[in-house]
Amino acid sequence: MEPTIALIILAVIVVAAALSAIRIVPQARAYNIERFGRYIRTLDPGLNFIIPGVDRVNTKFDLREQVFSSRPQPVITEDNLVVNIDTVLYYQVTAPKAAAYEVANYIQAIDQLTVTTLRNVIGSMDLERTLTSREEINTRLRGVLDETTGKWGIRINRVEIKAIDPPPTIKEAMEKQMRADRDKRAAILHAEGERQSRILKAEGARQQAILEAQGDQQAAILRADGEAKAVERVFQAVHANNADAKVLAYKYLETLPSLAAGEGNTFWVIPGELTEAVKNVTHAFSGEATRSGPSTEKETDGGPSGPAQIAGPDPAQSSSVRAAEDAAHAAEQAVADARDDVRRAGAGVGGTMPEPRGEE
Repeated sequence: MEPTIALIILAVIVVAAALSAIRIVPQARAYNIERFGRYIRTLDPGLNFIIPGVDRVNTKFDLREQVFSSRPQPVITEDNLVVNIDTVLYYQVTAPKAAAYEVANYIQAIDQLTVTTLRNVIGSMDLERTLTSREEINTRLRGVLDETTGKWGIRINRVEIKAIDPPPTIKEAMEKQMRADRDKRAAILHAEGERQSRILKAEGARQQAILEAQGDQQAAILRADGEAKAVERVFQAVHANNADAKVLAYKYLETLPSLAAGEGNTFWVIPGELTEAVKNVTHAFSGEATRSGPSTEKETDGGPSGPAQIAGPDPAQSSSVRAAEDAAHAAEQAVADARDDVRRAGAGVGGTMPEPRGEE
């Protein structure tokens, strides 16, 4: 019975020893093995064997890229302004032995190194440059950190500035400045728009005035050409028809009403030649009536004069003479009435009107 128990205990001890000698390392992990307190080797991912009771796992490292976000740190700029800067580090353990034995706490070491380097970099910049030069700050931080942490078995992949918080008073001043800049740009754009609008309106008015002037010019030219052709045609018609004094006198009488056709004419100015024209019309029609009047004698061509033959009056010629006399009398009466009106108008305004020239 006792040998069986002993064998069972021995078997359990052997199995436990075998299990303790086996170490399975996950992917992207690294284990540092110490033997009697001294570093022996680093276990790679997979199945590994150690000596139970002699070898032990000292440190375990994750070889994947890690992210470390530091707390906001107060930093003084070149123009003596305190800003709080929050950074984010992306690092990776490349040498597990160095990370375990070259530095006691590489996370704390990286944090303090980041703060000191950041203060050195920001201390050489003013606030405006600090706010606009994040890429430059990131590059300089990464260069200094990567150079220092290389011997620690750590590689700094990226350094990012997560936030830069200036003091509240500086924020208010910056907001006012940005608001003033926006208002200034808006005013400039509005002024430019007004300027362009006025220029376009002026150009439009100028083109309109030019076109209207050209239209008026063309219209005046056409009217002048029409009037010239009309006058020329009338002149040719008068000369072609050999108009006598009666026609000219009649046309002269026809133009008299146009003297008072314009607006604002309060009285007529009767020309002195009007009576002469009336007399010419009267004499012209009277002469025609005399020449075309009844004849008391009739001679026979080629024979001796015989007894006078009395011809009867021509009813058509008598009516023409009476019409001419009535027209002349009406014209003289109109001239007399016009003169009376002119005299009364002159007496009403307190002045004397000059007598029309011409014969009465």
